[in-house]
Amino acid sequence: MKESSKIRNYKMNFETTRETLKRIGLGHNESKIYLTLLKLGPSMAGRIAKESNIDRSACYDSLKALLKKGIIKYAIEANRKKFSAEPPRTLLNFLDEKRDLISNILPDLEKSYNKEAEKSNLTMYKGFKGLKSVFEDLLQNAKENLVIDSSGKFVEKMPYYAPHFIRGLEKNRIKVKHLVRRDKKLHPSKTTEIRYLPKKMKETVITTNIYSGKIALILWTDVPEAIIIRNKEAYESFKDYFEILWKQGRKK
Repeated sequence: MKESSKIRNYKMNFETTRETLKRIGLGHNESKIYLTLLKLGPSMAGRIAKESNIDRSACYDSLKALLKKGIIKYAIEANRKKFSAEPPRTLLNFLDEKRDLISNILPDLEKSYNKEAEKSNLTMYKGFKGLKSVFEDLLQNAKENLVIDSSGKFVEKMPYYAPHFIRGLEKNRIKVKHLVRRDKKLHPSKTTEIRYLPKKMKETVITTNIYSGKIALILWTDVPEAIIIRNKEAYESFKDYFEILWKQGRKK
C-alpha cells in the first residue's frame, strides 16, 4: 500500500529538521531523541528508546549528552526519571553559548595563527565544508562580488547553507553582479543585479567569484572543490574580463 502524501511530507520534514539539528552540533541519536521528546512530552527512557528506535543503552548515553547541553530536562516521579524537551527556543541559547566559548579563546587563537599562510597565492578546498570556508571569507571581506556562473548550482548543491549566505550578503550590503545562463533559476539577494549570458554559451561546472583581490574558482562536482587565487595582476585581469562580459549580458 502506497504512503499518503501527508505521511511522506512528514517524513521529509522530520529528516530535514533532524539534519539541521545535526549541523548545529547534536549527534545522530541526540537529534532523533530531541524530536521524539517534543512529540511525546515527559517520558521515561524506555519509551523514548522505543519511539526513537534506538538501543536503550545508546539512548541513555544520548539523554546524558542532551542534559549537559541544556536542551532537555528531567523530573523524578515515583523514584523514576521522566525526561522532557526544553522549549525549542533553547536551541538558540545553545548556539549562543558555543559562540561565547569561541569568542573567549579567539584572541589566543589569533595570536597563534601563522600569518605566513596568507602569503600563499593559491589555496585549495575540498568538500562542502571547504566551500563554506570560501563563502564565509567572501562575507567577511568582500564589498563587491562579481560572479560568472553558467550552471546555477549553488542553491541546489547547498540548500541548507544558501539562505544563510544570502542573508549575509544583504546584512553586509555586499553588491553582487551575477552573470548566468538565462535557463538557470536563481534565488538572488536584494543586493544582487543579474545579467544573462547567451544560451549558446556552453554550460560548465565552474563558478567564478571575483572579490577583494581574489578569484575563487568553484568546481561543482560530486565532491566539490574550490581554488582561491590571491594575485593582484590575475585579479585585475579577471575583473576586466568580467566587465566585458557584463556589458554584453542582457538584463532580461
